[in-house]
Amino acid sequence: MKTKVNEITISYNGSLKVNLLPKITCSKSAAALAFDQWNKNTIELHESFKIILLNNSNRVKGIYELSCGGITGTLVDIRILFAILLKSLTTAVILVHNHPSGTLRPSEPDKRLTQKIKKAGELLDIKILDHIILNPQGNYYSFADDGIL
Repeated sequence: MKTKVNEITISYNGSLKVNLLPKITCSKSAAALAFDQWNKNTIELHESFKIILLNNSNRVKGIYELSCGGITGTLVDIRILFAILLKSLTTAVILVHNHPSGTLRPSEPDKRLTQKIKKAGELLDIKILDHIILNPQGNYYSFADDGIL
């Protein structure tokens, strides 16, 4: 009798030509792109965590919403984050989340999560270029600019 198992299929559709993809050059361009893509109807309502997937030239392969939470936080499963990065053959990533309260200060849990993701990225040779916090007004905080990444 033949043993049955589930078949796993992995796919990534990178249909846009590389030279047409937006290029991230600094935290300001990453924050502007993320804010432009954010649902303005919910940015003050709840916290969300997204990742900007980049190729080796810092061109944006896509933005993926990893989690959508409550007023004061959202759960980030690092295993799912890295499954997305590996599945899409991403070489660098920018982490982004919003603070519905409007404050741009990173919390201690924000800092711990960033360091945990950075350590995992080092093991897999995936660069964590920045972690950006957005507020509903479109202002941002950059971990990289502040030297804590």
